Amino acid sequence: MTDFSDSELLEKFRNPDTCHYAFNLLVKKYQQRVYWHVRRIVIDHDDANDVVQNIFIKVWKNLSGFREHSQLYTWLYRIATNESISFLNSKRTKFFLPLVDVENELSTRLSNDPLFSGDTIQRKLQQAVLKLPQQQRIIFNMKYFDHMKYEEISEVLGVTVGALKASYHHAVKKIEKYLTGN
Repeated sequence: MTDFSDSELLEKFRNPDTCHYAFNLLVKKYQQRVYWHVRRIVIDHDDANDVVQNIFIKVWKNLSGFREHSQLYTWLYRIATNESISFLNSKRTKFFLPLVDVENELSTRLSNDPLFSGDTIQRKLQQAVLKLPQQQRIIFNMKYFDHMKYEEISEVLGVTVGALKASYHHAVKKIEKYLTGN
């Protein structure tokens, strides 16, 4: 398979003869990155798969309207982030759970997840990340795990770079405090 640039994929997608092929290439190119982004937010493997499926359905329906004002992967991350947050919000509403209970449930799922292959330190880091407020957690995940630049995160979340830096700094301090027990 030849690696196509985003603009080449979009060009192929706009051609009715190659749109399905281009979409399949787009999914192959971004599916793993999107999955792990979603997984770090919703924690559970099955939930992440469901959310990712919804994301790519949304992408299919809206890709023809993508105007390339941002990078394609930034647009995908925006959709993935919004879908993940919507999923968690619907879970809270559906089970009438306060935010703290959802975080505890996610932490328990992480501890019991047979697909989590991390060692004790990684598990403790993930549990510390789950203690963060939702926005800080998403910012931390995007910066720390996805290695995104503040400008890219700003584009995805619609938050200023200064606010992102402050949120990330506070998140790191909270995680350090959790990990050291201070």
